[in-house]
Amino acid sequence: MKPTKILLHDRTGVPFTIQLARELAKRGHDVLYSYGAFFQSPKGSLAPRSTDPPNLHIVAMSLNKPFQKYSFVKRRFQEIEYANHLVEQIRKFDPDVTILTGSHPDALSVVYKKCKNIDTKLIFWVQDIYGLAIKRIIGKKIPIIGHQLGNYYIRQEKRLLRQSDEIIIITEDFIDLMESWNIDPQKLHVIYNWTPVEELPVQPKNNIWAQNHQLTDKLCILYSGTLGLKHNPELLLRLATHFKTNDRVRVVIISEGLGADWLREKKEELALENLILFDFQPFEEMPNVLGTADILVAILEPEAGVYSAPSKVLTYLCAQRPLLLAIPPENLSARIVSNNQAGIVVPPDDMTGFVQAADQLVANPVLRQSYGENARVYAENKFNITTICNQFEEIIANVL
Repeated sequence: MKPTKILLHDRTGVPFTIQLARELAKRGHDVLYSYGAFFQSPKGSLAPRSTDPPNLHIVAMSLNKPFQKYSFVKRRFQEIEYANHLVEQIRKFDPDVTILTGSHPDALSVVYKKCKNIDTKLIFWVQDIYGLAIKRIIGKKIPIIGHQLGNYYIRQEKRLLRQSDEIIIITEDFIDLMESWNIDPQKLHVIYNWTPVEELPVQPKNNIWAQNHQLTDKLCILYSGTLGLKHNPELLLRLATHFKTNDRVRVVIISEGLGADWLREKKEELALENLILFDFQPFEEMPNVLGTADILVAILEPEAGVYSAPSKVLTYLCAQRPLLLAIPPENLSARIVSNNQAGIVVPPDDMTGFVQAADQLVANPVLRQSYGENARVYAENKFNITTICNQFEEIIANVL
């Protein structure tokens, strides 16, 4: 297709979106990739590279104060502040197409409203359904307020979807919901998330990161990613308490925020020397971080259902290590791991089954190797950026 001016904004700055931006720029498009530096999450390879073409522009967005993720009122004001920065960015860059992903409905509502007078096509890349998550997760803890908040954000999301020129969803599981919301099916496109497999080569257990943290001779059960409202850190704590007397096993957590802080408190309270916590690591370190692992763990609350797909699972698949998931079995990530024999999946409310599965993997190195090899084969077969970028170009050409 002919060169196009594209603004790709991913507030979370995850690895696969910056890879897409680089590929689009390599194909001759003028690409501005922006992300929220203030947002606490694992990031991709966001520093400019010597190999980046001059038509790729990477911009970090910041806020005046630390982001108040768990304060509803303060966060709402910050979402509006952030949205106004994004609108100004869109006005200055003047893109033909704006692709938006990873942003909160409060922010997107401001962006969509102010973009009515800006000549750019809006593509909504839907990663999860925020309103449903709020309704199910907060509604479980605070029923009346949670349900009201959830319904409020569902109305917002419906409005945003209807105002979008095109919509990208990350799984076919979203289609029935979109139909029930009367979203035009002609605007829907399914593109699975991925991870830049070429940037995550398989590394040996005995690598520089493992050496620096004295983990080369330990069997490491590793979790890397956010620990927010959709995750139950008690599952990770249970692993640490279960293996407390096994000096060979370490439970390694790479995270920041509410869940990580809770685990730090429990580590001190229960004297869990086998529970090791790190802040988020640079993406460039991730091959060695994942190589240090013997088992990779992901968790997701039952209420998240099919409407959330943890991208950490896709990154894990590249590491040639077995996966242990406490995730609803109907979730896309759970199906990928189960169908490709890349690990063990248990329901997130089955604490006993989760620990038993960990025991099984710890005791069986042959099984770990088999699951790990299957995981890497899946990643190499499915995460082809050329094919994926072709799909995005087709949608962009269509909307123009």
